[in-house]
Amino acid sequence: MKYMLLIYLDEKSPLSEAERQECYVESTQIAHDLHAAGKYLGADPLHPTAMATSVRVRNGKRLVTDGPFAETREQLGGYFLIDAKDLDDALDVAARIPMARKGGVVEVRPVIELPGLPLDSSTENRKDNL
Repeated sequence: MKYMLLIYLDEKSPLSEAERQECYVESTQIAHDLHAAGKYLGADPLHPTAMATSVRVRNGKRLVTDGPFAETREQLGGYFLIDAKDLDDALDVAARIPMARKGGVVEVRPVIELPGLPLDSSTENRKDNL
């Protein structure tokens, strides 16, 4: 089953550049470990919410605003998309993510897999190379 691990942090209490780089290195290693175990589907950190743009359509008109959809104490900072055997397996992975220990929160949510969606490009590339 696919799980989205959403990584939240308080941008007002930012990590130092050294701490941020340490998190990136550790997260990259987790991604490699997950890949070796056949569980890795994707992961990326996000730019700060100051770089976000939100889109709404109301009465047929597109409304664009700077910033995130909602003002909250913690902001979405990145994600892992994994293939886990069950919730406990996904929770074990979430506990390894650095921000879970460094004042952030990792939300674990199962993904609804809709039939008929295109395959991701890495899956398509594997099919093309067979």
